[in-house]
Amino acid sequence: MTNASSLERRLRSELTGDVLFDGFSRGRYATDASFYQIMPSGVVVPKTMDEALRALAIARDEGLKVTPRGGGTSQCGQTVNDGLVIDLSKHLNRILSLDVEGRTCVVEPGIVLDDLNRQLKKHGLWFPVDVSTASRATIGGMAGNNSCGGRSLRYGTMRDNTLSMEASLADGTLSRFGEVARDLSDLEAGDSTRALFRDMLDLGTREADEIAARFPKVQRRVGGYNLDALVPRNAPNNMAHLLVGSEGTLAFTTKVELKLWPVIRNKALGVCHFGSFYEAMDAAQHLVKLKPIAVELVDRTMIALGRDIAMFAPVISAAIKGDPDAVLVVEFAEEDQSDNLVRLKQLGELMGDLGFGWNNDTRKWGGVVEITEPALQSGIADFRAAGLNVMMSMKQEGKPVSFVEDCAVPLPHLADYTARLNEVFAKHGTSGTMYAHASEGCLHVRPVLNLKLEKDVKAMRAIAEEAFALVREYKGSHSGEHGDGLVRSEFHEAMFGERLVADFREVKQRFDPAGVLNPGKIVDAPRMDDRSLFRFKPDYRVGELKTKLDWSAYPGAGSGFQGAVEMCNNNGACRKLEGGVMCPSYRATRNEKDVTRGRANTLRLAISGQLGPDALSSDEMMETLKLCVSCKACRHECPTGVDMAKMKIEVLAARAASHGLTLRDRLVGYLPRYAGLASRFAPLANLRNSSPLLRRLFERFAGISARRTLPAFRRDVFVPPAESIGPETGREVVLFADTFNCIYERENLDAALRVLTAGGYRVHLPKLASGSRPLCCGRTFLSAGLVDEAKVELDRLVSAFAPYAARGVPIVGLEPSCLLTLRDELASLRKDDEAKAIGAHALTFEEFLVREAEAGRLQLPLGIVADKAVVHGHCHQKSFGAFKPVEQVLRLVPGLKVETIESSCCGMAGAFGYGADTYDASIEMAELSLLPAVRRADPDTLVVADGTSCRHQIHDGTQREALHVARVLAMSLDRAKSLDRVKSNLISPAAKETSHG
Repeated sequence: MTNASSLERRLRSELTGDVLFDGFSRGRYATDASFYQIMPSGVVVPKTMDEALRALAIARDEGLKVTPRGGGTSQCGQTVNDGLVIDLSKHLNRILSLDVEGRTCVVEPGIVLDDLNRQLKKHGLWFPVDVSTASRATIGGMAGNNSCGGRSLRYGTMRDNTLSMEASLADGTLSRFGEVARDLSDLEAGDSTRALFRDMLDLGTREADEIAARFPKVQRRVGGYNLDALVPRNAPNNMAHLLVGSEGTLAFTTKVELKLWPVIRNKALGVCHFGSFYEAMDAAQHLVKLKPIAVELVDRTMIALGRDIAMFAPVISAAIKGDPDAVLVVEFAEEDQSDNLVRLKQLGELMGDLGFGWNNDTRKWGGVVEITEPALQSGIADFRAAGLNVMMSMKQEGKPVSFVEDCAVPLPHLADYTARLNEVFAKHGTSGTMYAHASEGCLHVRPVLNLKLEKDVKAMRAIAEEAFALVREYKGSHSGEHGDGLVRSEFHEAMFGERLVADFREVKQRFDPAGVLNPGKIVDAPRMDDRSLFRFKPDYRVGELKTKLDWSAYPGAGSGFQGAVEMCNNNGACRKLEGGVMCPSYRATRNEKDVTRGRANTLRLAISGQLGPDALSSDEMMETLKLCVSCKACRHECPTGVDMAKMKIEVLAARAASHGLTLRDRLVGYLPRYAGLASRFAPLANLRNSSPLLRRLFERFAGISARRTLPAFRRDVFVPPAESIGPETGREVVLFADTFNCIYERENLDAALRVLTAGGYRVHLPKLASGSRPLCCGRTFLSAGLVDEAKVELDRLVSAFAPYAARGVPIVGLEPSCLLTLRDELASLRKDDEAKAIGAHALTFEEFLVREAEAGRLQLPLGIVADKAVVHGHCHQKSFGAFKPVEQVLRLVPGLKVETIESSCCGMAGAFGYGADTYDASIEMAELSLLPAVRRADPDTLVVADGTSCRHQIHDGTQREALHVARVLAMSLDRAKSLDRVKSNLISPAAKETSHG
């Protein structure tokens, strides 16, 4: 720790980037997507490459090891160590140069693959090593692992597409690693790395025969160092290929030169169904003869898990026929789509030639489902990419564990290998899940184990040894895609032989004699089953927790809260920068602290006592969760279903119990209780908005930003005109008049009533016999951790709505966060039949109208209101799959072109955007896409947003008024009526007499 203290002082004095040495920050970097956990001494997030290299130099001087890190999604523990972690992903992520004609580019190592490809796409190019973690995998990390991706059958691996690298040796020597002549005649005599290259090429000459004899003859071989890059037959030799796959143990990469390819323009997929897993594996060797670019396996387990994940269920339903034991997704991507369709036809014929048919018995049951629709192709690709994490979505102590999951064997042996591997699993009392790259004989195989149990750790060890013995027998590779790290490095001697492992050590010693760079990987590794290095160490314990919400779907302490927290496996899907919503705060800050994964890791460390006593309710925990906007995107988009919004409620409840409430908590939480009174004195209650002094006082004492105008109270609040309105014989519907719309924007409720009654519905507006304030979902109380108060509000609501739900009447709401509380948090607070019935019948306004329209019951006379509308979806609508109906309802309006803004969270998120300490982050989130899109919209274009907070953010950021869908439909009704009156007035008196007579 003395070294660490000295290191921290020097780093802080010489760097401008983040220097993180507190326990909470170090804990967030102690894990990757493996089952290991090693606490680093500190973390640096450099702003420039010069700073990164300066951090390396300082750590070397202080005697600490250095581990470079990108997305932190390594499966094998490559990016964890007890020295200094240097995170290159936040700032060092630029394209440095691009040669479109020559199809090459030079990038910084921290650039994320998807981000790179977004920038290349406009030039008709892409980098095709398309790993499943493309939304967060950095090029530096991919080079370190020698990543492969699903389409390596055509495009090759990272090594095949890396032209050169620039890197610093551990001693600070900067060098370019690229193609060299074997006599090094193309290097200057004074080149500082000339002697190093000479030694490496000499090693390649000396060991050429051993390398040829012992290196596996499969494409998916990423184990050890790439010594085959050094042998004479590969001249000229590319020295960068020795760094590729070296896992940060040889040099610190500063630049990578990549080979680029034309983008895929046309695709066709054939989903080959098999009643027998063995037959699927045996068929792979035949299907590749049609020259697809990929053949990907999805097994029965993964299909079943996918059906239970909201974002994937529609894809499974559309692509899967019957009940297959496995499917092989065969992808064709020739330039001419007609060629793809021909091959798709040939695929069906080949399946028939192999004896498969839809009417056959189980062993030969099967056929091809053809997929040519681009949207469904994308859905299947997303499902395949999430495969590893879909497997991890099991809500139990045992999880599919990654340690033999990417062995590769020659295709003719694939069926026998998988069958024997399943026998190994069964022998040790478990079973495995399998998916991935059947075209390469590389399957992601994960036996289900509970690594908190010593017996399961011993089983893991035994399975590894027996599985790797099978791989050797079939002359395959024990490390086929995800690298060596802490999992597989130990087994190199068994796989490559003693002589080649000695060569690996020679390479490491020659590059890094002091062992500064990421030691313990590839050479001199610890035992893979050393539990002191595990995330769940032998002394891992979670004490009993008192929780407020229902976590019974999960195991562990806190009535399952522990199991819910531990669902995070660090896969990093929350680090994606575009598409979906998750995670809006990370997109704004790019800090590990502010991503769902970082928060989940902190929670796990806190509840297990690794961050000290009372960590769960500590100031540091509040700082960790401060920028979580409770958008619930993680609930929908996280492949393992981590629901950070729900977890945050538990933490806030613990905080409120131990530290009490702040003034801001009281103002926000108790809003439904005092809003009615404030409305009676609206001019006085609104005085703060017009007084600079009051704004400053509110910021100082209540933490409400002086830069925000608060929603204005009004005297003409919404009061139901009657308990029921509309035709007495009309179909019944309950309208949930929430606090926000009642108090602040009654126009939305008025519009909704007009629309529903115009459609012929009998609208009920129930209220309690006692009390005049609106019914409330309790969301404001939940946002302050006041779970008991929220339950009081929900109990009131249940009492009012239960009689209607009992007879099947839909309960419709306008404010997404309020209505969807009835489908989410209500079920976590009450398990009775009344609550379940209300949740089952709760629908957003648009969901109800779409359901009625699809049933042929919706009759609304609508007129033209505008040519175009741009629509922003509320986070909760997206999380619950309730946004598409918004688009569908708006398209009912004649002539209205509907364009959805591809936005994440608006950034307001209830009270979040009003906070003095969160205002800047709120604006950053809005400026990512929402506000620029609204500013670009023509003045005559309608701006539509259902969320109260969303509308306020849009107004504050653009001075544009956004409308609820209910108001757009009411406007459309008015236009239709107005047009009818005009038509009526244009009819001549004689014509009127005729029409009346």
